[in-house]
Amino acid sequence: MAEIPVEEHLCTRIRRTEQALMAHHEAVLRGYGLTMTQYTVLLTLSREPGGLSGAQLARACGVTQQTMAQVLTGLQNKGLIRRENSPVHAKVLIASLTEAGGDLLDRAYQEVIVLERALSAAFTPAEHTALCDLLERARSVLTEQTHQAAERKET
Repeated sequence: MAEIPVEEHLCTRIRRTEQALMAHHEAVLRGYGLTMTQYTVLLTLSREPGGLSGAQLARACGVTQQTMAQVLTGLQNKGLIRRENSPVHAKVLIASLTEAGGDLLDRAYQEVIVLERALSAAFTPAEHTALCDLLERARSVLTEQTHQAAERKET
């Protein structure tokens, strides 16, 4: 089998692109005192006015519940979220944005969206649509391969 140079591997290109994206977001968000996970929590909560549990946020952000508990404590200590008992489950706390959290998110978002607009402008509308479709297909394959790998390890 011919050896493919590492620069041509799709996974390598995806990883490099993801690293560049994360580096940009982290640089922008650092100026607001936020990590990428904290920003994602604020963004997610802004789309769920009724709030979400720590478990729901952990799933949405792709982190463990333990990590999310730490993130939520930090955001609460900064006054960016509030946590209140769930009306449905006595032991569950529901997180929601405070006014300060919403204001900070709005300011950070105005800088984060600059990259989204620059990326969109780099492609024609057809290329943009095709790239989104290709990335979604790649995500689907990666997810399926991860499940299959996990199943092989279990057997």
